[in-house]
Amino acid sequence: MNIRNAQEIDLAKIIEIYNNSIPSRLATADTQPISVESRLDWYKKHTPNHYPLWVIEIEKTIPPTAQKSIEIAGWLGFQPFYGRPAYHKTAEISLYISPPYHRQGMGQKLLSHGIEKSPNLGIKNLLGFIFSHNQPSLNLFKKNGFQEWGYLPKVAEMDGIERDLAILGYTITD
Repeated sequence: MNIRNAQEIDLAKIIEIYNNSIPSRLATADTQPISVESRLDWYKKHTPNHYPLWVIEIEKTIPPTAQKSIEIAGWLGFQPFYGRPAYHKTAEISLYISPPYHRQGMGQKLLSHGIEKSPNLGIKNLLGFIFSHNQPSLNLFKKNGFQEWGYLPKVAEMDGIERDLAILGYTITD
């Protein structure tokens, strides 16, 4: 496994992984697939020195030749919180794993990486905005020391069902 800064060439795979999360209605409030073109500006706003976008790669063996290939299994991105300068030490986290790699520790590796690298990025607080019915993500974040900092009842509606949003926070200690 390898975690590295995403490159523009990775954007199609990043968007594919994101779009694969939409039908479950667990991880995003988007209800229709998005395009690579629609996320190009989003990608360009990520900078390795403050708001990085990382991908986790795995080596995959392709039968029957046993040929090896590298595949992106997931990604984690930091975004500015609330868009105002005074919040520059707080980052919102987005974390998505490709379905074939769920429950294989990829999310744990990415989240641990993000927490570990935060001090060098000037990040003091991390925020995760997670639907309250997304128990796997809530468990992952809480296992890593995130606490509930806020709760927004019925702020989203998908397929006629109102959904609550939990705001989980983590303060980086020196």
